[in-house]
Amino acid sequence: MTQDAIGQAWEALVATARRTVTDGLVVGTSGNVSVRVGDLVLVTPSGVPYDRLTPADATVVDLAGNQVRGELMPTSELPMHLEIYRHTPAGAVVHTHAVHATAVSTLVTELPPIHYMAAALGGPVRVAPYALYGTEELAGHMLTALADRTACLLRNHGTVAHGDSLDQAYDRTAQLEWMCRVWLTASSVPGHTPALLPPGELDRVAEKFRGYGQRR
Repeated sequence: MTQDAIGQAWEALVATARRTVTDGLVVGTSGNVSVRVGDLVLVTPSGVPYDRLTPADATVVDLAGNQVRGELMPTSELPMHLEIYRHTPAGAVVHTHAVHATAVSTLVTELPPIHYMAAALGGPVRVAPYALYGTEELAGHMLTALADRTACLLRNHGTVAHGDSLDQAYDRTAQLEWMCRVWLTASSVPGHTPALLPPGELDRVAEKFRGYGQRR
């Protein structure tokens, strides 16, 4: 793996991490981001504000979790990131403590189908049971909740989303937070119950999504 490839991936990772702060998806040093480059994984380091990260801070591990580059300790949530890379074709992972999504994680075991964008995440978004942060137990719960999905909620904790790229993983994270905000907002109106999408509708949406976007 060339130094240029690592450098470019690190630059993109830091930009995405800073975006999670700017867009209010994390506070301080909470949350973390990773991107896969070949058989290596670049991750945000533990407890370092994203605006202080420089090219010299690149933190790189292999798929077994062994640190191969960098002096800073990798994020404490490394087990979650590695489980995703070991079991899916993901190219990037974003983990946040987004406010509305975290609130929803304390209320339900699955985000109600309030909007068709759930189809973009593979279907109804599940909530992984609570476990101590940074543990293999939490990583296992998350992997189960992610079965056939590209995002899930972590009870009393936050969100995890993965994608082919940093941009896609980030977009899925933002869409999940938005859907949680919509559901919470609709649910808070006294005397009214939100209308939910009927069974099978997300499958219809997923089929239509296959032709979405620009064709080249």
